[in-house]
Amino acid sequence: MDSKKAVRWFRAAGRRAVKTMAQTAAAMIGTAVVLSDVDWLIVISSSLLSGVFSLLTSIAGLPELKP
Repeated sequence: MDSKKAVRWFRAAGRRAVKTMAQTAAAMIGTAVVLSDVDWLIVISSSLLSGVFSLLTSIAGLPELKP
């Protein structure tokens, strides 16, 4: 893989991972009745884990990079 393709892949995969992490955090925060009920450690760890899974899934291919 040349450097231009690698940069494009990392940008696209990173963008997807950040979006996935934000969606996970929003969903977990949204399930709390009041903001003080949010377990922030679980929100952060779940969001980070979803970001890792997103990056691993992106290895299989990213449709936005297909010609």
